[in-house]
Amino acid sequence: MSVCGQIIAGQFGKILIREKSGEKIELGDLLVVEEGENSVILQVYDLFYGSQISQVARELISGMKLEGLGAGMEFLEPQLRNYILAESKAVLRISEQKTPKMLPDFFGTVRRIEKKDLEFLSIPEKPIYLGKVRSGSKIVGVDTYLNGLDALSHHILISSTTGRGKSNLVKVMLCSVLGQGAFGILVLDAHDEYYGRTGKGLKDHPKARDNLRYYSTNPPAGTNTLMVNLKSIEPRHLEGVIHLTDAQQHAVRLYRATYGDEWIESIVRGKKVEGISPITLTVLQRIVRVSLSIYLEDDEIICRNRVFSNAAGESTAKDIVKNLENGKTIILDTSKLGDEAELLIGSIIANEVFYRYQGYKSDGKLAEKVPVSIVIEEAPRVLGADKLASLGGNIYSKIAREGRKFNIGLIAITQLASVIPPDILANMNTKIIMGNELLSERHALIGSAAQDLSDDDRNIASLDRGEAIVSSIFTKFAVPIKVPLFEDYLESCSKSVEKRSNTVFVG
Repeated sequence: MSVCGQIIAGQFGKILIREKSGEKIELGDLLVVEEGENSVILQVYDLFYGSQISQVARELISGMKLEGLGAGMEFLEPQLRNYILAESKAVLRISEQKTPKMLPDFFGTVRRIEKKDLEFLSIPEKPIYLGKVRSGSKIVGVDTYLNGLDALSHHILISSTTGRGKSNLVKVMLCSVLGQGAFGILVLDAHDEYYGRTGKGLKDHPKARDNLRYYSTNPPAGTNTLMVNLKSIEPRHLEGVIHLTDAQQHAVRLYRATYGDEWIESIVRGKKVEGISPITLTVLQRIVRVSLSIYLEDDEIICRNRVFSNAAGESTAKDIVKNLENGKTIILDTSKLGDEAELLIGSIIANEVFYRYQGYKSDGKLAEKVPVSIVIEEAPRVLGADKLASLGGNIYSKIAREGRKFNIGLIAITQLASVIPPDILANMNTKIIMGNELLSERHALIGSAAQDLSDDDRNIASLDRGEAIVSSIFTKFAVPIKVPLFEDYLESCSKSVEKRSNTVFVG
């Protein structure tokens, strides 16, 4: 056993460890204090200096050395007189896999965590890979997974400032589930970064051919055109996506009742409906032009962003939902669309999934269906408090609050968790917290985490790119991890599949 420190004082939740000279305990380190069969995992959340020499004496000696008057002057027995103190908290009693309710032994010796201490972190039946356990900045050779059957329907929030590796983490997660066929994943890709049009991406997964579908308004060869027929759009799809006054919402419903699935085309063509004033019709035409880029030119309906059509795309939404039910990963390249058009496309599909799965539950067939999760970049666009206050609820907030009952969840990606309403934030039962220097954001995440992270403020602020803390109701404690580079993980997945395909079974 390699001792790195000793417990010398403290209280519950604030255990003080004196560092052994030269051991260099880090912020976020996982340490173990052994008590027979009842070993306890401690996590360091603060570091500071300790000394047996008075402050006045230290100032005098350092001043003399700095001013060149203390040549040869050294602290007596520096490794004994001066030292590092680490504040830590007990996070898990290993044998019971429960949060400790007692203090570890006074003067107990502390060592660094080892692989054997984390044997309880087994691979679940339907795993989502996240990375390897991390102790401070050191990697422990233990893989970390979430149980996808539980975590996806209970929502996942991924939060950090720019450049800390959110997209890389999502790619790793999607790569790990792509070959399983156990989950339907819908990715609203606002930056066209997941498929790998110009570099490595999910298209390079060895099982992408069977399990990945890519839709774009400018699709590469062998992929699908993202085009949705105007007849697929219902008034409820606009809720919380496009701002409509009460009068305009009433007018939209009247148009739907009067002209059926041709209601949008009727608005664009200026057809009249009894009870709808010409001014309201003019405003609705402007909203359709600005939000959806749909125009009337030479008596033809034209969509400038090429995603909507009155002649094609009738089966697009249904095909996507069918593929989701079959456990496929669907990437929608919405990078060329405006915000409203992008979110409307997502709303159409999310509504179809939600109400279809709601029907399955009523018919007692839900257990036969794979869970479906929707990946939303820049989540406050649809889940932000201001957005919901001004536009009312939408299908995404509905899924956040009710989706787990129907095996539907969200993977919400954001830099600004603090602008998401507290009740929705609390419903995100798995939070993957990456580096964040913004105090308000850290407090929002700490306040809604599944475990007590009240002492982890400095730890979160110090996280480097690719480092994260996983706080989930499905983990035994808040697990610090290091996420691999997607390209490296993709290569390991390819080698694993190749190895299995070359295995010869005898018997």
